[in-house]
Amino acid sequence: MRPNKVKQLWKEGKPVSAGWLSTGSPYVAEIMAHAGFDAVILDLQHGMGFTTEKAIQCMQAISTTDTVPLCRMAWNDPKDIQFVLDAGAYGVIVPLVNTKAEAEHAVGAAKYPPLGYRSTGVNRARLYGGADYVQNANQETFVLVMIETMQAVNNLEEIAKVKGLDGFYVGPGDLAVSLGITPGPDARRDPRHAAACQKVVDVARANHLVPCHHGSGPEEAADRFAQGFMMCQIGSDAGMVTNGCGAAVKALADAQAKKR
Repeated sequence: MRPNKVKQLWKEGKPVSAGWLSTGSPYVAEIMAHAGFDAVILDLQHGMGFTTEKAIQCMQAISTTDTVPLCRMAWNDPKDIQFVLDAGAYGVIVPLVNTKAEAEHAVGAAKYPPLGYRSTGVNRARLYGGADYVQNANQETFVLVMIETMQAVNNLEEIAKVKGLDGFYVGPGDLAVSLGITPGPDARRDPRHAAACQKVVDVARANHLVPCHHGSGPEEAADRFAQGFMMCQIGSDAGMVTNGCGAAVKALADAQAKKR
């Protein structure tokens, strides 16, 4: 089976840089995959352009490179988790997992027996992963559960005991809301938010799991990697287009001003 580059990096103790795809555009997915990210994460929860067909097309586009296709799920739904894995996703990030039972539900959907209850009707994943996909998928693909509430933070030790779970992924916005903090860049400065994120790192390390964080861009990702997190997204397609367009308009205005 095709090795999972993300898991290889983690085994080497190296953090993973990810791009975040929210538009559902296969062309943009291909551009991002060629940009040099270790992984591109398809946002099926809050992305604006995703259908099942678009998800497949984006994964096919990413597959033109060695960048790893991952999916942030819309919900903890076994049907959807199985679908994206069958379509070639090499990892799933499952939102709003607050209890051990919910984590078991997510892992069970993503793993073949005996670790879970995923059906073996694999389709495109065999083309992407190889003819021995079913025999090796439990080892090469991964499941991260999103830690987005204080209920989840308080249940971390129990969640960490779920067999087949690979790690945690902090959703800082919803975590801030759970704490009564306005989500945004300033939330990370609140000591309660900072303590919750640190606990994710500590519990993950103690249980040989991988701590990951959504981050807000390259600078925060560098800080989070230094803290011990092992994957951050460092830019979204929508955010980079917004920033690039804004910068171009400002550059034109500045250039015109110099000529007056």
